[in-house]
Formats: sequence, C-alpha cells, structure tokens
Amino acid sequence: MSDASTARAIESLAAAIGDKVYLDVAKWHLYLGDAKLHTPLAEKLYPLVVGDQVSEAAVADILASTSVSLGGGQKTVPLADLIPSAGKADLLEAIADYQRDL
Repeated sequence: MSDASTARAIESLAAAIGDKVYLDVAKWHLYLGDAKLHTPLAEKLYPLVVGDQVSEAAVADILASTSVSLGGGQKTVPLADLIPSAGKADLLEAIADYQRDL
C-alpha cells in the first residue's frame, strides 16, 4: 500500500471514529473529531486494523497509552480515563464497521 493510500485509509478510519466516540468530562461530551484526537488515535489503531489484530484488549492498551493534555498541558490523562464504557464499545463497533468496508 502506498503512503498516499495509507494516509487516505487512516483519514477514513479517523472519520469513522471522530463523530461516534466522545470524551466525557464533567458530563460534557466532546467528540474525538472536535477534540482533534481522532486522527492520532486512528494512526495508532490502523496497524491493528490492517493486521486483523483488533481486540478489546489491544484497543484498551492503545487508549491507555494515548495521553491527553488538559489545562494547557498542566496535566495529562490517559485517553482511556476520559472515554466512558459505552464510548469504548462504540469505538470497537466503529472499527468493526470500518474493517467490514475494507
């Protein structure tokens, strides 16, 4: 796969998750796309997708290892701590839908 087609595939995956998964902060829902976190997350998830290695544990590991800066960088929090359980299920469903469309 060429770099251009890989970039398009990552953008497509980012679009698939950007408006389906949200952060929950003080009962405010901020979608990954609005937070500009959908593309960096898609870049980390893409190797799992093309390697057919998507699992709940693998996705959880990626979410846990992805840091989100808060308060202008005063604090960082793992993305896993900001996405509610239902959002994680939505993420897995969006990834599965994306894989089916490949």
